Amino acid sequence: MFTGIIEEVGSVIESGEGRLRIGCRTVLEGTRVGDSIAINGVDLTVVKMDSRSLSFDCMPETYRRSNLGALQPGDPVNLERSLQPTSRLSGHIVRGVVEATGELLSLAEEGDATIARYRVPPDILRHTVVKGPITVDGVSLTVIAKDSDSLTVSLVSFTQEHTNLTQKKPGDTVNLESDIIARYVDQLLSERG
Repeated sequence: MFTGIIEEVGSVIESGEGRLRIGCRTVLEGTRVGDSIAINGVDLTVVKMDSRSLSFDCMPETYRRSNLGALQPGDPVNLERSLQPTSRLSGHIVRGVVEATGELLSLAEEGDATIARYRVPPDILRHTVVKGPITVDGVSLTVIAKDSDSLTVSLVSFTQEHTNLTQKKPGDTVNLESDIIARYVDQLLSERG
């Protein structure tokens, strides 16, 4: 489990069929082979590590559901170590299970904030409410608006400076995870019907 509070923006060193190697510093601290790390919101298991990088295996399902298959050496990625039982939950409950991808439609400045609008699939919109949580490339965000095919979030200065979200361009793909509580409520209500 994760919080969606990004600890570091790492850099892709190597990306190939079924393999991903990420250069990083902060998330190396206290990490061991077998630990979970969220990369752009995707929960992956460390299979190898050295003094400057972590390596992961990626399943075909991971590539189908996320933007990890499109990563190239040099691309920035959001990184977060898994939550420990003694950690504070600063963001929201993030499983690291990407449900779908979306597309960045626009970035616009509004004071110190950046307003980001994303095209998202209907299933993600169904489980999204204004002022509720959404995870975009592993970042815990609050939805400020939504319409029939998109949602909008406001990126505060800290998020702009400590994630890869403002480095993206319109048309870029992002990983999405909706609120698990909304999904459970929806499923329970539909089973009652």
